[in-house]
Amino acid sequence: MDRLGADHGSVLAQSVVPLHRASPPLRAAVSADALRLAWATEAAGRGGVSAIGEPVGEPGEADPVRVRIPVACATGSFTVVTSVGGDGLLHGLRFAPEGDAEWQPPQYANPARFTEREVLLGTGPLAVSGTLSLPAGTGPWPAAVLLSGGGAFDRDESSGPNKPLKDLAWGLATRQVAVLRFDKATFAHPDRLPSDFTMADEYLPHALAAVQLLRQQPEVAPDRIHLLGHSMGGKMAPRIAAADPSIAGLVLLAADAQPMHEAAVRVARYLAALAPGPATDEAVAALTRQAALVAGSELTPDTPSELLPYGFSAAYWLDLRAYDPVATAAGLACPMLILQGGRDYQVTVADDLTRWQAALADRPEVAIRIHQDANHLFIPGSGRATPAEYARPGHVEPAVVDEIATWLARR
Repeated sequence: MDRLGADHGSVLAQSVVPLHRASPPLRAAVSADALRLAWATEAAGRGGVSAIGEPVGEPGEADPVRVRIPVACATGSFTVVTSVGGDGLLHGLRFAPEGDAEWQPPQYANPARFTEREVLLGTGPLAVSGTLSLPAGTGPWPAAVLLSGGGAFDRDESSGPNKPLKDLAWGLATRQVAVLRFDKATFAHPDRLPSDFTMADEYLPHALAAVQLLRQQPEVAPDRIHLLGHSMGGKMAPRIAAADPSIAGLVLLAADAQPMHEAAVRVARYLAALAPGPATDEAVAALTRQAALVAGSELTPDTPSELLPYGFSAAYWLDLRAYDPVATAAGLACPMLILQGGRDYQVTVADDLTRWQAALADRPEVAIRIHQDANHLFIPGSGRATPAEYARPGHVEPAVVDEIATWLARR
């Protein structure tokens, strides 16, 4: 591997994206160690960095202004996309694939078979927008509330050129399932979140509001409203269902069951192996120390967030540490469909699915399936999965959409 993309990943990343100029919400969400590791793995997936271009601002008078920085690699390229406010601070950051291709509808989606409209969930400063997809006809139809994974995701769970939740929404609506998906508060209002914001705050209010909104639609069967959660959204689905026993069932896609601080270190080591060098070793060591603090008795509500993984607050980690998704799911009486990608390195068969299987596999109302070729986004592929794979356009595997739609229809 090109040493420029590994040993000097920290220097390059911090010169391209100076985190000391980041706004407080961005600085809390993106630590220097996380940036170092993300940079190294992006570069490793493309053969190492060969050149960094000049920043280019997008025309217009928007605030913040979007600035794109091209990064050339040996076998491809990517773009650092930042948002710079009138205060001179960075307010957004992401790595975009070459060309930043636009999402195209999957072949299994037929927009003529459903309609969509904008909705608002919640009240006050943290209210969020969403999209309600309703099948053509009077129904009443089964319904699903989509819950995206951990992070500041929009309603489509946009990841590079891919939008897995939009794939699911359009695919299921085509198959006569009403679907409601929404922007997370972390995406819509990153500057309004309180310092003690928790995972429960991140999901429960808007998910419960979404269920209530669906229940008010004449086209929706009120006793057939389900939760469909991906990744952390799947982890949280049992907690939401425990708060609203009227929820008819759960669909869990790549739902993580391993404690998040342990999984963070495991994934970091996987990524570091793709881009070996002092920079990534340092990032893994720092994350390991932070995870140990989360696991130990020294963690208190006053522990500074800069000492904790991902810069999340102590309140966030205390809430997460106290929640057992598998035990919560085992206490529910509703049916569940649990799906897992065989090529997923973020949520894995060995570290996560086995925990769901141990607690739920003997229950007749629980179905558990592995889609061997699917990655974390349930996009099919082959070989060892890497972050660079997410930069290639793809769609949620048709078999996954078909299995979910069939399962919901049987409910």
